[in-house]
Amino acid sequence: MAGISVNRANLIRTIGLGAAAVALLASCTDSRTQIRIVGSSTVFPFTTVVAENFSRNNPEYLAPIVEATGTGGGIKLFCDGVGSRFPDVANASRRMKPGELADCQKNGAKDIVEIKIGIDGVVLVQGKKGAPFNLTLRDVYAALAAEPFGKKQTAKTWKDVNPALPATRIEVIGPPPTSGTRDAFNELYMVGGCDTDPAMKALKKTDESRHKEICNKIREDGAYVEAGENDNLIVQKLGTNPTAIGVLGFSFLERNMDTIRDVPIDGVPATYQTISDFSYPASRPLFIYVKAQHVHAIRGLREFLDEYTSERAWGPGGYLQRRGLVPAPDDVRAENRARAEALTPLTKGDLE
Repeated sequence: MAGISVNRANLIRTIGLGAAAVALLASCTDSRTQIRIVGSSTVFPFTTVVAENFSRNNPEYLAPIVEATGTGGGIKLFCDGVGSRFPDVANASRRMKPGELADCQKNGAKDIVEIKIGIDGVVLVQGKKGAPFNLTLRDVYAALAAEPFGKKQTAKTWKDVNPALPATRIEVIGPPPTSGTRDAFNELYMVGGCDTDPAMKALKKTDESRHKEICNKIREDGAYVEAGENDNLIVQKLGTNPTAIGVLGFSFLERNMDTIRDVPIDGVPATYQTISDFSYPASRPLFIYVKAQHVHAIRGLREFLDEYTSERAWGPGGYLQRRGLVPAPDDVRAENRARAEALTPLTKGDLE
């Protein structure tokens, strides 16, 4: 292979991959002709609008099936195997974990393509009927941790956490453990707040498992209320409970600003600007994952990826921005579009 150019080598690999994929899917008795997408409820509305535009621009293909199963559940379905019984694309509001990639590969999904579609924020919000107030990462962690800074949890109200806060009962409505938003909340708010204590940062170096337990574990006495995978349900609950706080993706805040407002974190409000420049403490990228083997076998999947990574979709002023997605920087979009075109596979090293 030393005498073959990189482009030619990639072409040969792609042709071989395509032939294998076609043979694999052709052998399935339930072969389908629709793209099937599962995963994150946060990414769901973005992928749905891409699917609508794809269908409008490519009427020769059937409309994709898009299901909101949560990031963790979606990736599991996605990684269960290759062939027409298994999804082609997984929406994810956090990055795939090394163990999940290993499961994919073990089950025959050898070439997984990671595409970063844009930026979102994990925002804290409240109903507009409630009195506005600000929180810090430390406040959020101290209010919700099972063992705040390694001590017994005794806080009942926000004032118990910080004397400057109101004496209202701590009630935070958020996603369940299967949600990528919950994973991001744990990483950005819980661990971020925990590590404001120098002793906790030092503990991570000496006892990583204990640090994880103290910093990640959320109390289970009703202060944190799991609302399922439906983020719209959280918005509805906040409308009827003015003292509760909700955990949502920024796009849901943008679409419901008539009834809810953001709770500034560390004095920073949740806006397009603060999320795009990562000055908001809880900004995060969003992803889709695609099986390269299926791109060569499922009709329209290549064209669907072209639509998703087009400037009219995810670029500044594109229709995804109008739905609340914050566009990634120019160089990040260019890199990810190239990855989608070349079907560059994700590796374990990429995730470490």
